[in-house]
Formats: sequence, C-alpha cells, structure tokens
Amino acid sequence: MKKISASEFFRKKIISEYQEINLPGTLSGNYSLTMLREDQIHPQVSGNKFRKLKYNLLKAQNENYTTLLTFGGAFSNHIAAVAALGKEVGLQTIGIIRGEELAAKILENPTLHFAQDCGMQLQFVSREAYKCKNERSFIKNLYEKFGNCYLLPEGGTNELAVKGCEEILTETASDFDYICASVGTGGTLSGIVSASLPHQYVLGFSALKGTFQTSEVQKHTDKTNYEIIDSYCFGGYAKIDPILIRFINEFKKTNGIQLDPVYTAKMMFGITDLLKRGFFKENSRILAVHTGGLQGIAGMNQRLKKKNLPQIIV
Repeated sequence: MKKISASEFFRKKIISEYQEINLPGTLSGNYSLTMLREDQIHPQVSGNKFRKLKYNLLKAQNENYTTLLTFGGAFSNHIAAVAALGKEVGLQTIGIIRGEELAAKILENPTLHFAQDCGMQLQFVSREAYKCKNERSFIKNLYEKFGNCYLLPEGGTNELAVKGCEEILTETASDFDYICASVGTGGTLSGIVSASLPHQYVLGFSALKGTFQTSEVQKHTDKTNYEIIDSYCFGGYAKIDPILIRFINEFKKTNGIQLDPVYTAKMMFGITDLLKRGFFKENSRILAVHTGGLQGIAGMNQRLKKKNLPQIIV
C-alpha cells in the first residue's frame, strides 16, 4: 500500500452523517434524538481517535518525527488507531501495554494482534510500573530505550487532541439543545464543551466510575454549561452485563447502528433512561455523538463467551 503523509491523510473534509434515532413509543413528551456518526470517519481511525490524532500527527510530521510512542491496555481503541495510522502514513509506532502477562497472548487478543500486524512494536510492562507512565524517570527511560519519539499520552488526550475534538461540532449542530458524549479521559468532552454554544447543554456519560474528568475539562475551557455523570457506567470501565448487551443488540436491530460496549452503548442507555425520567426539557433536540470504538467488540465477545454470557451481534 502506498504511504501518504499525515497532511494528506487529514486533508479530506469530514462531513459526519446525522441519523435520527427511533425512540421507544412508551416515552411521554416531544423529543428528537439524533446521532452524529463519527464512527464512519475511517475504518480503523474512527470517531474521536481521528479527531485526537489529527493535530498531533501534523505536529509530528512538521517536526520530522519518525516514531510515535503511546500507552494503552489490552483492548485499547487508542492503541489500535495509532497503529493503523502509523502504518498508513509510514511512521513507526510503539505501544507500551499495561500487563506483562499479555505478552504471551498477542495472537489471542484481537486488538493487540491487529496493532502488531500494523507494525506496532509492543512493549509490555507490569501494572505497577504502568502507573508510573507519566513520571519523568519513566519517560526518560523510554527515550533512552527507543530514541527521540513523539509521545502521545494514554487515550491521546492533550491540548492538540482537544483542538481536534472541537471540530466535532460544526455549524450544523447549532440547532441542538443538548449534546451528549461518552467520557473516558475527558479530552473529547473538553473539545465538545469548548465548541458548544451558549444555549447548549453538554452531558458527559462517564464510561468508568467517578466524574474526575471534570478537572480535565476545566483545564481546557472556562465554560460551565456541562456536567458529567457516572450513573450508567455499569460498575466501571469495560464492565457490562446482560442488560446492556440486550440493549446493544436491540438498538442495532431498531436503528441499524452498531454501538461499542465500553463507551457509546452506555451513553445511549443513559440517554434513553433519562428520557424516561423526564430529564430533558420538553420539545428539546438531543444530539448523541458516536465516538467509534467498534474494534473492541471482538475482544469483548471473547470475554463474554468465557463467562457464558450473551454475545454482541455484529
């Protein structure tokens, strides 16, 4: 495959599709719910990963870096996206992976196997050592071992990532009253809040326990027209149960949209429940951002099969 530059890769104008969502007939009130299909941007570098990587990759290219180094877990969307993008634009990629035990299970892990096939060099570290990934001594050791790499944080969140995520909302989103997004590290939500209009309220659905991401948002914007809730995290990061699995499969059957189980499915479950509870103002227009992450379904189905739980239909 012919390699292209980062500027060529990101030059294409992105126009994400707006898709109306069928709401349950049992809902009382007049609402409209629309999904912004950011998941359709690119087969492997989709959703918020495309947005977060855009200005980082352009900077790496302008400063003549040849290697990207980043961090992630066993089924990280970020790891998969960086590996795929590196392959496409001809940059070497290194992934620092949480969990030494995974080194012997690469072929069994769809995400890590994909990343390795893209040419990413995988470096496995203990979970204890991984906690130190932001410390100077840890980073210094990485530079000494791998040379002058362009370092991307776990999840990809930094100032340039937030700048990219501001582009999720365009003028066509100005008619919506509520903007909803799933939240991991907080970078995507930071960009959305920063780009939101005064009449809009931004609702973040945390994919893990806690709303600590508020401090991350506050680093990037002075706006206060938002809140983060963790009421629909289903017990924590990457944790799901038969109720959420059934919701994912029914949503796909009804709307023809695949939801990822870690982020977007929890957001959509939360929106539906809040609609039932009368959280949203009457006659409001609600926009839900699909941030991609569909590559993680294969790994999740592996885990579900081992637990004799229902599978996510793909």
